[in-house]
Amino acid sequence: MTGEGAEPGVPRSTELENGLQVVTESILGVRSAAVGVWVRQGAAHEPLRVLGSSHMLEHMAFKGTRSRTPHQIALALESLGGSLDAYTSREHTSYQARVLDENLPEAVDVLSDLVVHPLLKAKDLEREKEVVLEEIATVEDTPDDLVFELHGDRMWGGHSYGHSILGSRNSVAGLERSDLIDLHRGAYTGCNLVVAAAGNIHHEAVVDLVRKRFGQLERGAARAPVTPPAPTRPGTDRIQRATAQTHIVIGCSTPGHAHPDRYALVLLSAAFGGGMSSRLFQRIREELALAYSVYSFQSFYSQAGVSGVYVGTRPGWAEAAREALLDEFGRLWEEGLPPEELDQIKNQVKGQIMLSLESTGARLYRLAGFALYDEPFLPLDDLLARIEGVDEDDIARVAKATFDPAGQYTLCLGPDPDGDSGNGAEDPFPTTAIS
Repeated sequence: MTGEGAEPGVPRSTELENGLQVVTESILGVRSAAVGVWVRQGAAHEPLRVLGSSHMLEHMAFKGTRSRTPHQIALALESLGGSLDAYTSREHTSYQARVLDENLPEAVDVLSDLVVHPLLKAKDLEREKEVVLEEIATVEDTPDDLVFELHGDRMWGGHSYGHSILGSRNSVAGLERSDLIDLHRGAYTGCNLVVAAAGNIHHEAVVDLVRKRFGQLERGAARAPVTPPAPTRPGTDRIQRATAQTHIVIGCSTPGHAHPDRYALVLLSAAFGGGMSSRLFQRIREELALAYSVYSFQSFYSQAGVSGVYVGTRPGWAEAAREALLDEFGRLWEEGLPPEELDQIKNQVKGQIMLSLESTGARLYRLAGFALYDEPFLPLDDLLARIEGVDEDDIARVAKATFDPAGQYTLCLGPDPDGDSGNGAEDPFPTTAIS
């Protein structure tokens, strides 16, 4: 299968009769194809009783289908030199493959098997529960992961954006086969699916493959949008735990994926903690030597987003690190970015985007993202122009709205050097906060 006859770099989209959307991009000079299926279903859609069910269903798809055993699923593409993977996020579940272009039909066949025909056997579910419980235990034993789980749960104040994608020990243990069957029937339907492909491909050929493998799905009902969250709360919480470092996350909510301020937020986050030249790296690590790892992070969901920073430091230095971080928040809040720093960070972000898009996988994710958020595709030149179009006034306005030190929620996870538990949890495994 080749991309001959397709215009390179120009995405194409076709909606099948059952509402499934097929989006493709032909890329010259490659002999591979990346293809994925995205389901508009994630942790933020789950009722409390079945937290972790989207992630569990993703796991269970690999436990066997009508035509393949688990080993046959694993072997199907690996035997061809390809790869197969999946993930669950707040609002989506995805199954992807990367293969030689000639093996694209096999990849689509395997993906359709996983998405359309999982067996979901009760005995497999009981075994897979143990696997996911081990996954939860891994997070609990990894404080620089756990601190993000706890920060999100508390910052969002019970909203589903703060729920753990894995679920809690109790919710996972309580999942039943009927829960997964109901979820599959309700979410894995035509109008909730996006199939994207990028590489040495031809759009019409991909559409034919997808129609053959997914065309029998019912249209179904579109998943209800996530309820917009209330404003996130500021403040500081400390959870006492016997770790070698204190792990600190500071952040707040931002506008969602479709908001035009997203471009200014990306630039601000990159300047703040996006690399070795960033403000946080230079101040916290190079100047003060308070940490080895310090960085900013950002996520955009349909109804809101989150922007913040992480640092891991020795307990005796935790308060100094926290104060230094908030001091940098205040400087960005008050001053924004000077012209020369704004120009530099624009070049950095544009370069990172262009370099990343040399990968068919990155093209695939970008392509799917526009479809999932129901946004028109933005050509690369237009994206770069939007980044370049962010001016000092935009930066100052967005910095004022996002980086006020008094508006941040801070979570510190680690031992208290003074022996005072404060308002944190004494339990070394605060699992209730994960749920």
